[in-house]
Amino acid sequence: MEKGEKVGTRRRVRASGQPDLTPAHRRPPAYFSLQVISARRVFRVSPPLTTGPPEFERVYRAQVNCSEYFPLFLATLWVAGIFFHEGLRSGQARAPRRPGVPRQPAQPAPLAGTAALCGLVYLFARLRYFQGYARSAQQRLSPLYASARALWLLVALAALGLLVHFLPRALRAALLARLGKLLPGA
Repeated sequence: MEKGEKVGTRRRVRASGQPDLTPAHRRPPAYFSLQVISARRVFRVSPPLTTGPPEFERVYRAQVNCSEYFPLFLATLWVAGIFFHEGLRSGQARAPRRPGVPRQPAQPAPLAGTAALCGLVYLFARLRYFQGYARSAQQRLSPLYASARALWLLVALAALGLLVHFLPRALRAALLARLGKLLPGA
């Protein structure tokens, strides 16, 4: 455990008060690896062999496919999470408390929690992908498309957050105004 971390009953929390999500995101790759180990025992395929009965090869391919995309998922999740977390709108810091005056609740940021929701959808879709691929190659397609959509949305959120963060204020306002004309319903 790192210095400054508090350990709750089930949730690790950093000193900043934000939850440490990394241990929760280590579970799917570990689960997939344990399934490959189990399949190796069942189908008697000893390491380093990666070929065997079709059932084993599907489990192995599902684990490899999930592992290939996991670094991209984590990177985009953390970057998108920086910009689209459940924080306050910019410029809405809480005012100092004055005696006898009730404090007004701060408004949540637009798209608050979107990155976390996309991350949960991606993890659930990847779990369904793994389970479907282990049964038959055809059952992997629907969850594969769902996880791809969630991952692309995370990439778009991360890119949008970085773009808005690094653009000068005047250019940002001009681009958002032009985008508002192009997409009047947005």
